[in-house]
Amino acid sequence: MKNPFPKKSNSNVTLVTLGCSKNTVDSERLAGVLYDNGHKVDYENENTLNPIVIINTCGFINDAKEESINTILQYVEEKKNGKVEKIIVWGCLTERYKTELLNEIPEIDAIYGIEAFEEISKLLNQSPKSLGHNERIVSTPNHYAYLKISDGCNRKCAFCAIPKIKGKHRSSPIENLVEEASLLAHSGVKELILVAQDLTSYGLDIYHKKSLHSLIVKLHDIAGIEWIRLHYAYPVGFPTNILDLMQEYPKICKYLDIPFQHISDNMLKRMKRGNTKASTYQIVEKIRKKVDGIALRTTLIVGFPGETKKEFEELVDFVKEVRFERLGVFKYSDEESTSAYSLKSKVSEKIMQSRFEQLMEVQQGISFEKNQLLIGSIQKTIIDRKEGDFFIGRTQFDSPEIDNEIIIPFDKKIKSGHFYNIRISEANEFDLKGILAE
Repeated sequence: MKNPFPKKSNSNVTLVTLGCSKNTVDSERLAGVLYDNGHKVDYENENTLNPIVIINTCGFINDAKEESINTILQYVEEKKNGKVEKIIVWGCLTERYKTELLNEIPEIDAIYGIEAFEEISKLLNQSPKSLGHNERIVSTPNHYAYLKISDGCNRKCAFCAIPKIKGKHRSSPIENLVEEASLLAHSGVKELILVAQDLTSYGLDIYHKKSLHSLIVKLHDIAGIEWIRLHYAYPVGFPTNILDLMQEYPKICKYLDIPFQHISDNMLKRMKRGNTKASTYQIVEKIRKKVDGIALRTTLIVGFPGETKKEFEELVDFVKEVRFERLGVFKYSDEESTSAYSLKSKVSEKIMQSRFEQLMEVQQGISFEKNQLLIGSIQKTIIDRKEGDFFIGRTQFDSPEIDNEIIIPFDKKIKSGHFYNIRISEANEFDLKGILAE
């Protein structure tokens, strides 16, 4: 590809991130590399439009692909209006559809797949500095950051294109992650959110054994870190020694994101999840028995090919029985390059939407009842931001952007990014209200 950029350019860059928190980390690493090579980097939410726009895309499901394409087209219009000079596109969508994107959107100046840090740096600089594993410019509020402990996935779930996009599971060494987390803590980060496609398998590729326990023990010792949160633990083979840490180590949030996706044995088999209805109930029981008051978050899929009314009702009963503290529901997305793509008996969009709404209505009632029980209690709360005359915070049982928030009237004693004891005064389905406790 002919380089559309000058050999040496320190033009300002706007970096746009779409998709999951793992993409957020990738963008932050790219921003760090570009900054070290003389570029001023602004994130999209900073309302600054620079001559060079770099878009980190998502290609996981149909909705994410549409959002990525629409975002690219949005900046193509800005380019036509003379507000943008060059557009670079990279990430998951381009890993899957590079040729199609170049043919359909010729206004793109350069296109790369995943982990293109060095390639993009070389494109913008004649002699870029070497890439280090700790170079990041955090885009989240200063007090929390995501720590991506591994990438890729070796699982064979029928509905998931991630292994095709990201490749095999690859763990980052413990010493690198501890160094990165220490630098984050030094910069003011108080909450580490561990993310991966599969936390459960961490360490198998480089240490030949599951090593999440060892990593968390090391992270727990870092001064300045007060909360450690776990996201995306695969249920099959989950390292249950983590539960003892959750119960005993004060910095580890009593919160676990463990996606079950379904409960019907037939559906789990068709999804190629590797677990059963019985094993799912067993792991839920073990988690709740080991960790007092833990908040369990899971995700479920409705409308997977062949899902019958009876199997969906089984899923509803599962949610009613387990009463998850946090729940996300997704409608099945038919993705080429997955084994589910060729399955027959596709469920109609109308039925999927109906099942989605029914399941969310059940969860809404469960969440309301659980939140009502918190009224009068005092919760350690991190303050994320100020909105108008209110502060917005979270407990250890809530992850940013996806879970419950606490709305707190303005108090001059409160500052964003700090912890406070908040007394819960009101509660609805997905939000709480509280006041600063004496």
